[in-house]
Amino acid sequence: MAAQGRKHVHGKTGVRFKAAYTAQKYKSMLRNVVSELIVNGSVKVTSGVKKDLVPLADKMVGYAKAGDLAARRQAARVIRNGIVDANGVEALDKLFAELGPKFKDRNGGYTTSVKLGARKGDNAEVVLISWVD
Repeated sequence: MAAQGRKHVHGKTGVRFKAAYTAQKYKSMLRNVVSELIVNGSVKVTSGVKKDLVPLADKMVGYAKAGDLAARRQAARVIRNGIVDANGVEALDKLFAELGPKFKDRNGGYTTSVKLGARKGDNAEVVLISWVD
């Protein structure tokens, strides 16, 4: 008996396994989260995402502290366009206008994290990441 196959896939029998969560999808998710962190000031993520988010956020603040055109273009490669705060200010503009001058005299450790406990659905550890005051 021939396999039924499924719609929108190659081959007579379709695909046997779901596509993996690729590195490009993960990188895109990190870009979204760091943009939301810049706009909102804090973000809830899992502890696994925190390990990659904190160094990326620190790198973005380092670009903002430099403040020149080259650093702005490097940060624009990561920060998403169209993510705005309540006042209509975009994430990249907020990074260079507010966060860069705020952390000008600080040499690192721009973020702080607080453990919030386990998520109900999959018991993943959730962490609140925010900027240091």
